[in-house]
Amino acid sequence: MSTTIRIALVDDHKMVREGLKSFLDKDTFSIVGEASNGQEALTMLESLPIDVLVTDITMPEMDGITLCKKVTELYPTVSTLALTMMNEGHNIKKMLSAGAKGYILKDCTQEELRTALIKVNEGENYYSSEVTKTIMQGLTAQPSPKQRVTSEIPLTNRETEILHLICKEFTNTEIAEELFISTRTVETHKRNLLEKTGVKNIAGLVLYAIERKLFNDL
Repeated sequence: MSTTIRIALVDDHKMVREGLKSFLDKDTFSIVGEASNGQEALTMLESLPIDVLVTDITMPEMDGITLCKKVTELYPTVSTLALTMMNEGHNIKKMLSAGAKGYILKDCTQEELRTALIKVNEGENYYSSEVTKTIMQGLTAQPSPKQRVTSEIPLTNRETEILHLICKEFTNTEIAEELFISTRTVETHKRNLLEKTGVKNIAGLVLYAIERKLFNDL
């Protein structure tokens, strides 16, 4: 991985792209490409190595959700960060299902944008507090666990501990330090949690825990 994080910006408003570039210091981040829609971005990715793709959702020719799906399939080493004004639950869930590592809003601070980029580049997930709140509010419309035809495998005590820390937004390193285990062990437990719960990503694990009221402090 390069010493600087290589970023491609995808947004149909040039002013937004210019603003984002002014937010990011050149020592940590390198803007290596820009596109005004998903189709342009895919063409760009054919010859441009990047670490993080920052994309809006609503764009002409190809939207951000479709772009994210294709990037996840064709370029699995590229992390996608959604940066949008759209805070509706269905858009958030579609982006996360498409493989987005993070989702933040365009009114975020410079520091939050930098943090999100670093987190997703490291393989972590990052969601702004507003996005997390929207997902949690949407739980009232979800069917209860009893209504679902699923065969759930009980979680071990260690898996439950790790799930709790995931819900509290601990990183892999922080979880490892808290439980005195290696980060590789944390990653293994996370994979087991995804398999047992049947969800696709960290956001799904958080929803799983909240829906089942596994922890009193969530």
